[in-house]
Amino acid sequence: MNFLLILLNIFFVSFADKPVQATPALSPRAVEQRAKWNIATDELDYPVHAAYLDSLRQHGAKIHHTSRWMNGATCSMTDEQAAAVAQLPFVTGVEATRLDRHGSTVSKRRSMPAEAMLTNHATDELPTDAQLALYNLQPLHELGYHGQGILITVCDGGFTNANTLGCFRQSQELGHFDFTDDITDMYGYTGVHGTMCLSAISGKTEQYTGAATAADYYLMRSEEAETESPKEMDNLVAALEKADSLGTNIFTVSLGYAMFDNDEWTLTYDALDGKTTRASRAAHIAARKGMLVCAAAGNDGDKSWERISVPADADSILTVGAVNVQGEIGSFSSHGPSADNRVKPDVCAVGVSAALIDTNGEIVYRHGTSFATPLIAGLAATLWSALPDENAMKIRERIIRSADRYQNPDARQYGYGIPDAYAAYQGRTTGIDRVVDSQKSKVESTKVLRDGQLLIIRGGKMYDTMGRMVER
Repeated sequence: MNFLLILLNIFFVSFADKPVQATPALSPRAVEQRAKWNIATDELDYPVHAAYLDSLRQHGAKIHHTSRWMNGATCSMTDEQAAAVAQLPFVTGVEATRLDRHGSTVSKRRSMPAEAMLTNHATDELPTDAQLALYNLQPLHELGYHGQGILITVCDGGFTNANTLGCFRQSQELGHFDFTDDITDMYGYTGVHGTMCLSAISGKTEQYTGAATAADYYLMRSEEAETESPKEMDNLVAALEKADSLGTNIFTVSLGYAMFDNDEWTLTYDALDGKTTRASRAAHIAARKGMLVCAAAGNDGDKSWERISVPADADSILTVGAVNVQGEIGSFSSHGPSADNRVKPDVCAVGVSAALIDTNGEIVYRHGTSFATPLIAGLAATLWSALPDENAMKIRERIIRSADRYQNPDARQYGYGIPDAYAAYQGRTTGIDRVVDSQKSKVESTKVLRDGQLLIIRGGKMYDTMGRMVER
């Protein structure tokens, strides 16, 4: 018996318009947040036209998810069905975004971040102390701010054991959503990377402290394990829209896209202008809707591509590069600026030998802008919990203005540099050579360079980034 193999490719179908009147796709929390920040509801908040989706189904399309911001739908169809759909009067475009997996070439999906050498830490210091001290977060923790009242969405490729690990308070996970076609449960084996990213924010044990352990969070999966295709960027759009509808305050994503299994889809540097790809446009829209988006710059600084990726090129977000605990840039941290010459990355955090919790509950050290990004998201959540009446753009501005290169940014690697959480809380514009009065309180602290070494002054005493006191 002969069987006919039907190849179903993935397409993004764009629509011409939306219903004239519709109910915004927003939760009560999202509506409350919009009112608080005086953000008006507009056409982007309306869902796509249900009748258009019905018509696609009648033409044989399977709908994976829709996009109210891009006014379209991600569908699987045969090429013949796609050609027929393209002729519908309400369809303005049909774009292939993933080839049938049976016909895929060798996958170019990103490799896992490298394992770092174990770092020697003083016995009276937690492994996380150095990475939090680098951007001076402990003073806010000492004041009682740990991200309470802030809702974070962590978007990744899955979260192995995140629903059972004791380092996470399960009551703080408000839900999870999967926008991929992967058959493995998002808590299954594909999610090592996401679990470690989550630990940088929410992990809490006797030996480990995340950056914002009191923040609530949603988990979302947009990265597909088997292939690297533009469909994953549309999965990310769907995740951003869902996070917006839930009233998310901070969205952190440690994924990036530039090269795909199909070489014809691989991006050029010119496309990294924040406007070309749907994912980067969606990240910017999320910022307009009141969300602070944090995105990894990428790990290609020492590779032929070298540049940032999507959505790191988006405007009005925080793109994050990776440094070590001495504040030195990682060789792998992807380079800016964006194609339209905006400073990228925006800021940096520890992503060289970052202390994380793995899926077995053990503390490990890994390299990657992937891990610097949730640290910045955690900084933002802690800062925002201390300043709950400010909006996302003001929090972003405080973080950038507090960074040590703010007055002389490096558009290629460091961006505006390493933020100072306590300076951001105080609203200070800072520089690497700032000093602090030794009579100020315990939580008054700052960073200085001495003979090339980054040191922290707190309470009139000087410490290295491992928390050890040094002579003045």
